[in-house]
Amino acid sequence: MTFYRRNLPHWHPENRPIFLTWRLYDSLPASVVDQARTAMSVCATKIPPGRRFQILDTVLDKASTGPLWLRDPLVATYIVETLHKGESALHQYSLHSFVVMPNHVHILISPKIPLSRITNGIKGVTSRRAKSILALEQKHFWQDESFDHWVRSPEQFDTIRAYIENNPVKAGLAAHPEDWPWSSCTAIFS
Repeated sequence: MTFYRRNLPHWHPENRPIFLTWRLYDSLPASVVDQARTAMSVCATKIPPGRRFQILDTVLDKASTGPLWLRDPLVATYIVETLHKGESALHQYSLHSFVVMPNHVHILISPKIPLSRITNGIKGVTSRRAKSILALEQKHFWQDESFDHWVRSPEQFDTIRAYIENNPVKAGLAAHPEDWPWSSCTAIFS
């Protein structure tokens, strides 16, 4: 099992699916990030990591602050194409489920190479292309760190897959998962 720590701990056991989330740079208000850090350090035993993730993801789903560059259809489509290329052409992972939201991305994969290579590749290529599409001069596109969670059981795999697929519905962006165009539920990307 690979382990490292930045702001978050990262455990990557071999041959296990990983739930991965990353967001646009500056997509969460500093006050929310500070509250989350405080909760993690002061109340770590009271608020489980999964619950802390859900709290931050709910704020992201509201998309009430920060950039929303992923709502641009060209950008979102390029990210989806990149995810599929990582699976089918580069053979870096098996892609089980994904969704591109206006300010963040969720994927469920089974890595075949180190996760850091996967995330660096996806974030690097999509950042360059998105900044070109949007004519952005900002230095940062994606937040440096990503959230990852290794899947511990088939039941948890199913729960995470449903969470990803229902994220646009929960956020009020679509009536049904298959109505959101940048998701593994959409027929054109299946």
